[in-house]
Amino acid sequence: MIQPNTIRETPITRQRLVVIGNGMAGARFIEDLIGLDPSHAFDISIFGDEPYGNYNRILLSNVLNGSQDAKEIFLNPLAWYADNQITFHAGKKVTRIDREAKIVYADGVEEAYDTLVFATGSRPFVPPIAGTSLHGVFVFRTLDDCRNIAEYAKDCKTAVVIGGGLLGLEAAKGLMTHNVKVTVVEMGPWLMGVQLDADGGKVLQQTIEKLGITALTGASTKEFAGDETNRVKGVKFADGSIVECDMVVVSAGIRPNKELAAESGLACDRAILVDDTLQTNDPSIYGVGECVQHRGMVYGLVAPIWEQTKTLALRLTGLNTAATYTGSKLATKLKVMGVELASMGRISDVKPTDEVVTFAEPARQVYWKAIVREGKVVASCMLGDLGPADELVDYFMTEKPAPSRRLELFFSANTQTHGTEISLADLPDAKQICDCNGVCKGTIVKAILAGKTSVPMVGKATRAGTGCGSCKKMIAGLIEAVAGAVKADPSESWYVPAVPLDKPTLVAECKKRGLKSVSAVLAELATHEDEKSKNGLASMLKSIWGTEYIDERDARYVNDRVHANIQKDGTFSVIPRVYGGVTTADDLIRIGEVAKKYSVPMVKFTGGQRIDLLGIKKEDLPGVWADLGMPSGYAYTKALRTVKTCVGTEFCRYGTNDSTGLGIALEKRFQGFEFPAKVKMGVSGCPRNCSESTVKDVGIVATEGGEWEILVGGAAGAHVRRTDILCRVKTRDEAMQVIGRFLIYYRDNAKWIERTYDFVPRIGIENLRKIIVADSLGIGAELDAEVEKTMAAYVDPWLERDQPVYAGQFSEPRKISLPVLL
Repeated sequence: MIQPNTIRETPITRQRLVVIGNGMAGARFIEDLIGLDPSHAFDISIFGDEPYGNYNRILLSNVLNGSQDAKEIFLNPLAWYADNQITFHAGKKVTRIDREAKIVYADGVEEAYDTLVFATGSRPFVPPIAGTSLHGVFVFRTLDDCRNIAEYAKDCKTAVVIGGGLLGLEAAKGLMTHNVKVTVVEMGPWLMGVQLDADGGKVLQQTIEKLGITALTGASTKEFAGDETNRVKGVKFADGSIVECDMVVVSAGIRPNKELAAESGLACDRAILVDDTLQTNDPSIYGVGECVQHRGMVYGLVAPIWEQTKTLALRLTGLNTAATYTGSKLATKLKVMGVELASMGRISDVKPTDEVVTFAEPARQVYWKAIVREGKVVASCMLGDLGPADELVDYFMTEKPAPSRRLELFFSANTQTHGTEISLADLPDAKQICDCNGVCKGTIVKAILAGKTSVPMVGKATRAGTGCGSCKKMIAGLIEAVAGAVKADPSESWYVPAVPLDKPTLVAECKKRGLKSVSAVLAELATHEDEKSKNGLASMLKSIWGTEYIDERDARYVNDRVHANIQKDGTFSVIPRVYGGVTTADDLIRIGEVAKKYSVPMVKFTGGQRIDLLGIKKEDLPGVWADLGMPSGYAYTKALRTVKTCVGTEFCRYGTNDSTGLGIALEKRFQGFEFPAKVKMGVSGCPRNCSESTVKDVGIVATEGGEWEILVGGAAGAHVRRTDILCRVKTRDEAMQVIGRFLIYYRDNAKWIERTYDFVPRIGIENLRKIIVADSLGIGAELDAEVEKTMAAYVDPWLERDQPVYAGQFSEPRKISLPVLL
């Protein structure tokens, strides 16, 4: 928010101010105006096409993928307008402007104005492709679009997204969470052509394809083909090729909403023309945001829009009538499908005399590029790791000379210390921290000094960190620098969002009240209905009550309902239990016979020393389980997955203890145990660590003296963390006991979806040693008893399930025949 100045240069009388457009530009302009002068001299009216308050369009992809509820992305609810004496015409589209009479007309409503501001934004560009009127073809721009796409996706297995820019990729990511196989189609030669060059686009494509998305670049879409019910069933390209699909999302760019302005006689080109004062050719009418063209530029990013709204607010309040907007240097940091990206300038605009500095690390999907022109950084892009981003932005924005050793742009003392307390303290107050919402350091510091000492609290007060989230670490660093420490937000300790209790308290309440079903917990303890909370509660209750747990099918994810892991094409993955990675010839033959019988498309060895049967149809699952006759490997739920072993003393000349025997014993003991997140173990027969035990949730390594070293809290996936040493024990039985106590303590105290690599440092390894090894809390016997109780309640879902839970549980969804696409 803008801080008010204390001196007004010119007095102004009360005027009628009308804003057309309640999007991020229109509402932000009003916020800036009120922030500058709470007792402003305006009667404000605003028109919005949508029947809602202002919301953050940057977060629409989170709504689509289900990570945020729609109500969580609203910036200004309806009550905000009333609280600030703003007349809000929600759901009213302006149809005509009488410039002579200075009246705005909209659906039976008219408002007179002294000053009019256009903030009409933009609309999705839909290319002239035949078939756009078919059912199942959507654009991705509004909250209603998100809801419609999510609802339609329920009956779909495949989707095509037209457009490989930021919004297209975010739409693709959102569709994946609805179990839809996605193909992204980009007409340009690479993805995100505005922000990346060809090499960067290649790295991004490789990254998203690892997530399961297919990307087609250089593809020209000719038509959308439909069936006899007018539902889209495929996309045909100019080269004659076809991709079959159940739905299409068009995200091929945007176009400024300039038509109303043009019809009103305002000067327009690609957008509404404005000068450095943001004024149109009518001295009573101004424009801000994506609908305006300034010095030949039309901006589609929020940072320039915030600069425009601030300038116009300063001028109209009279606080600085000389304020002008002279254009923006584009530098932004964002996340694309979870991949961090920074971009500044025009990265593809390389001149023959330019110096191009690049660094690539393909294994980590990292790509950095900077263009130096006449000794200054004029453009840069970074993908996958933004270590030098702040330093490069500084070179770009200030136009200071680049270092003579150009690689120091990427590798220098300054780029290694960005984000620390020293560098944050040295930043000027005007330094923008949150690019998504245009929040500067000074605004965040003021909020911290006012007592907002947690990242969520700062976000609520300033909106910083509520966009892509890439600035949250810097916000935490500012809190530490200003307030000394980051204060924990109460909601951060809640086990699930719907119930305001930490896990130990929640477990105690459930036991005290006898709550044995998810619906019972929500009815008695929840503050609101929340679908995302159901899975966590179901897992917790099953752990508490065992055979007494009341299973409600809608509380479980599809994987847990059908005991297999759903794949992107709607088929399932089946992984039988292979204890410690040790199998037999008979089991291998049986797996092969099942693969042949059910025409399994892929049989793959997993990283956890098991065999994965991929591509099994839903209706075949009971038959596959019966024919395998092997226990479930629990690869589909939050439970013990694998215990990876080496051959230990049985065959290896370096082995100092029986790692295979211990691994099998551990897997048999803890199979079926459910946890807040998946758990993987490794047992190594010597310190050579062939089983990678030092990067598992629980690792066990045989030492030279024949003892076992117990390790906890490791990871080697998207996060890499070396385990902490919990203790050393002499016997296998001691190892089993210590590991059992740790697992139950983790189960009962970790947050939902909190892996051990977050849980262990949060609790602290010293505290864990006291609790688990020294039994400082006196709960060792209780933890041992929980192990025995959970083992006794274990029922294998493949071997001991005779009938489906309900008729049709394993039936295939209704199939729609595909027509021949011409």
